[in-house]
Amino acid sequence: MEVGDAVRDWVAEMTRLCEPDTVVWCDGSEAERERLTGQAVGTGELLPLNPERLPGCYLHRSHPTDVARTEGSTFVCTEVAADAGPNNNWLAPADARATLRRLFAGSMRGRTLYVVPFLMGPPGGPLSRVGVELTDSLYVVLSMRIMARMGDIALRQLGASDDFTRCLHSLGTLDADQRYICHFPQSNEVWSINSGYGGNALLGKKCLALRLASYLGHQQGWLAEHMLIVGVTDPAGRTTWLTGAFPSACGKTNLAMLVPPPDMYAAGWRVRTVGDDIAWLRPGPDGRLWAMNPEFGFFGVAPGTSRKTNPNAMDTIARNTLYTNVALRPDGTVWWEGHDDPPVEGMLDWQGRPWTPGSAELAAHPNSRFTAPASQCPALAEEWDHPEGVPIDGILFGARRATTLPLVYESFDWRHGTLVGAMLASETTAASTGEVGVVRHDPMAMLPFCGYHMADYWGHWLAIGARLSRPPRIYGVNWFRTGEDGRFLWPGFGENLRVIAWITARCQGVGVTAESPIGHLPGPGAIDLDGAGVGVDTLRQLLTVDPVPWRALVEEQEKYLAKFGSRVPPPLWDELRSLGRRLSQSPP
Repeated sequence: MEVGDAVRDWVAEMTRLCEPDTVVWCDGSEAERERLTGQAVGTGELLPLNPERLPGCYLHRSHPTDVARTEGSTFVCTEVAADAGPNNNWLAPADARATLRRLFAGSMRGRTLYVVPFLMGPPGGPLSRVGVELTDSLYVVLSMRIMARMGDIALRQLGASDDFTRCLHSLGTLDADQRYICHFPQSNEVWSINSGYGGNALLGKKCLALRLASYLGHQQGWLAEHMLIVGVTDPAGRTTWLTGAFPSACGKTNLAMLVPPPDMYAAGWRVRTVGDDIAWLRPGPDGRLWAMNPEFGFFGVAPGTSRKTNPNAMDTIARNTLYTNVALRPDGTVWWEGHDDPPVEGMLDWQGRPWTPGSAELAAHPNSRFTAPASQCPALAEEWDHPEGVPIDGILFGARRATTLPLVYESFDWRHGTLVGAMLASETTAASTGEVGVVRHDPMAMLPFCGYHMADYWGHWLAIGARLSRPPRIYGVNWFRTGEDGRFLWPGFGENLRVIAWITARCQGVGVTAESPIGHLPGPGAIDLDGAGVGVDTLRQLLTVDPVPWRALVEEQEKYLAKFGSRVPPPLWDELRSLGRRLSQSPP
């Protein structure tokens, strides 16, 4: 494997800092995977699962204090604090480096430093990026092998160039009080210490593919988004390509792998997955927005995943999968809350402690995960690894709101659609820390992942739209509206395709609409309810737009935008005020 001078020199410098006993360069081969997996089993980092029921699958248990992304320990380090924005924690680069060098000094004594070259995106893609992660965690190495194109393929893409993301990671002491995940967008680096959790340690994922990539996209004229990508094919054989941004617990993964209802499947509807979490989008020479999935695998939340909610995901994770912090059954298979099977006696919980059905504590951690190759997804689109990506026809912004937001609506244009994304907010669930049911702002589902000032990010969205002669249509969706009894009015899951069908018709220039102050709503008969178990009156309730609570939303959004100061682009203010005027002229 040929290694350029820039990579070799940087690895040597970091080796001197961390002082590992051994340095291993990873090539991404199958033989290497088998060797490292055997070592991880030998050290107890991985537990082999039932080879007949779950072939090639392993269980990993992380430290009880290291089970999720730690936003309070995550920093964007820019020379000017204002460039990081109020949406990020900031550290001066010099101060951050001084702290990090102290923590990394000698951190790998007695350990092995693994050099993990990785490629985000298909080889030869116009946006594909190379990174090199140095880590002392076998779990990280084996997970990165699933989540990115790892090894020689990355070094071949890089060649002699020094344009790669430098990613340094160490488990350190796992001291949560000394945990740092620091991003240096201006020098294209990530340093992470004292965590082994995926979002903090798999540095190609949220760190490179969103925080650093969003900054880079701002500089170069493209977008890095927390979005799924799917292709929806109708009975006439026309495929509509969609992206979608959804905050946590809003149905993102389920939509990415959606299985059509039986009647729609029989009619010829199909949904194909390109990506479930991250999209890199660029204006193409044809005036359209093109998207590709920079990842190579799925890093999904296990609880709630079942044959009912996501059968394609269950098929995907049935082999060659790393499970993290789920429960272990006596037969060597795994379990979590929301699994198809009932819990059984003799299980061990996510910390390896005996667990009995009916226990007050959860068997699996609420943020327990699976890491699986994308190639195993039964619904994977043929185009999923095309270097150019796919042309996007529509963008969805999804929220979890019990009231006010309708089931679906279409923005008037790109500028109005940018406001729809900027107004994205969802009610917290039991899976989130803090009080349940509180509305939390998460514009474009990017608040934790935007690597620069959020107001500049909105301005970048507006600038991208101005470059598109054929921009995607933009939609707001809400599968979670409830009736007076507190029950969901819409069945969700596969039935969401009935709503998507209207969206695809609109993207093709047809589809019945009804006007409202907030945008275009589906008109009478626009959504096929046959077989959905939803009546016309219920659909009418789902699509109701009451100006009174919407005016309150506008007032709340005015306060929220004001937090970002004078950098909020004037066109976004104009769109918000126009929405307010339309609502004020609309009777209850």
